[in-house]
Amino acid sequence: MVRTDGSMKAAKFDYIQAATVDEVVDALAKGDGEAIVIAGGQTLMPMLSMRLARPETVIDINRIAELSGIEVASAANGDEVVIKACTRQAAALASDIIQTQLPLLAKAIAYVGHQQTRNRGTVGGSLSHADPASEIPLTALTMDAYVRLRSVAGTRDVAMVDYFLGPMMTARADNEILLSVHFPTAQTGVRTGTAFHEVSELRGDFAVVAAAAVIELDGAGTSTKVALGIGGADGVPKRITELEEKLRGGRIDPGGIHAALGEIADALSPGGDQHAGAAYRRRVAAVLGERALLEALAEAERA
Repeated sequence: MVRTDGSMKAAKFDYIQAATVDEVVDALAKGDGEAIVIAGGQTLMPMLSMRLARPETVIDINRIAELSGIEVASAANGDEVVIKACTRQAAALASDIIQTQLPLLAKAIAYVGHQQTRNRGTVGGSLSHADPASEIPLTALTMDAYVRLRSVAGTRDVAMVDYFLGPMMTARADNEILLSVHFPTAQTGVRTGTAFHEVSELRGDFAVVAAAAVIELDGAGTSTKVALGIGGADGVPKRITELEEKLRGGRIDPGGIHAALGEIADALSPGGDQHAGAAYRRRVAAVLGERALLEALAEAERA
C-alpha cells in the first residue's frame, strides 16, 4: 500500500495493486464505500485529477490475469460470449469472436473514443461507469446481456435491464467488483441483422444520440426477435419495448417500421444541455432508430 505524496492534482488516497479477485473484494469490503477500482482509468483518472472523485482507496486490478480475455461458454439458454472486465476495448474490437459472434458490439466499439483511448479503456470500466450516452452499455442492453458481480458474500448476475438505475448509477454495490459481461449468441436456424448509428459533435466524442438494433428472422421471414436500444436521450440507455412488440412475430417491412416510430419518442425523457436540446434528441432518436432498424432488416434478409 502506498500513500500518495500530495504532488499530484488528485486528493490523497491509498493505492493497492491487487493480485487476486479475493484481494479486491476484501479491500472493497474494508473500504466501506470509500474504495474504488481502477482498470483502464480513461474516466476515473480525469475525475481524480479534477477531484470529482475523492476515494480513500484506489484498487488497481490491471495485473489480475483472470479478469482479462474473451471466450465462448455454455450457459443454461445456449452459448454465450464472456468478456472479462479488464479486457481492453481495442482487444474486443480486434477479436475474431466478437466480429463473428457479436457483430453489433463490434460496430458499436468502433465508435468508442479513439484508438489511443480504446487501447487503455476496458469493457468492464465502461459498464461500471454507465454513462447513458456510452456505446458499450447501450449495446449490452440491446443484446440482452448480463453482468456478473462479486463481493465477499459471493457472486450474483444482473441483467442489463435491471442494471442501469440512472446517470452513472448502477445496481453494483460499493463492495462489489464487476467480473465479466455475458452476451447470448444468436440462435441457430435464424437470420440475424444488426446496426449501430450515432450522432456526435466529433467522431470519438460521446454520442448526442445513438441507436442499436437487432432483428432475427426465421426461415419464412417472420421476425422472431426485434430489439431497439436508444442511448443519450434519457438518464439511462433505453429499450423501446412497445415498438419491439409491434414488430415482433410477423413480417417486417419499411412501412411497418415507420408506422411504429412514435413509440420511440413516447419511451424517452431526454434532457437538454450545451450539446443538444430535448426536442432535438427526441427527433434524432426516431431518425436513428428507423435507420438502424432498416439496416438491420436488410442485413438479416441477406443472411
